[in-house]
Amino acid sequence: MSSNTNPSSSNQLAVVFDMDGVIADTNPFHAKAFERFFDKYQVAYSQEAFEKHMYGKHNSYIMQHFFGRKMSSDEIKKLEAEKEGLFREIYKSIATPVNGLVTFLEDLKRNNFKLGVATSAPKANMDLVLDALNIRSFFDSTLSSEDVILHKPHPEVYLKSAEVLSVSVEDVMVFEDSFSGVTAGLSAGMSVTGVLTSHSKDELPPCAAYIRDYRDTNASTIKSLLKK
Repeated sequence: MSSNTNPSSSNQLAVVFDMDGVIADTNPFHAKAFERFFDKYQVAYSQEAFEKHMYGKHNSYIMQHFFGRKMSSDEIKKLEAEKEGLFREIYKSIATPVNGLVTFLEDLKRNNFKLGVATSAPKANMDLVLDALNIRSFFDSTLSSEDVILHKPHPEVYLKSAEVLSVSVEDVMVFEDSFSGVTAGLSAGMSVTGVLTSHSKDELPPCAAYIRDYRDTNASTIKSLLKK
């Protein structure tokens, strides 16, 4: 996919957010949904296994890893629909943004950033989070697992986001919390800020910056990081 930029948009800066663990700290609730789901199917799991093989991974990988066998795409889709339905049921009434997110989104908009969401989660999950948090109007691009063929750590979702936003990859700051997500952003040629909700600095590839939450950053910081 081309990352060439329309010359008229060469100075346009953008921020693209992963969703789980970045917009909302959903990972503990995904873990609860997977626990309930795996208990039903008598599949073994542990918190350590979730950290290595669930956070930031696509369901096609997760299902085959934990069930320990190859699956057809139809079987994966069926199991995914069941598990994600459990997640939405658990999460819909308690959805909350990562601390400082809304203030940060407002700051970015005031400073004319284009904003996007690029998640490996299904569209139904993305819609639930964006609408429950009432933040959809901030975003110029919202891409979910249905919008790409190749999932993180492949950079497709980030390259496609740059295309939809009409920005150059070097003018994009990605916010990610997982190893595969950071790898995807870096592979797209973008700068990445690591969000330390799910992992420590040492567990992520080297990032341009790290935050615990959005009280640790602002639009001027992102501008300075992108202008280096």
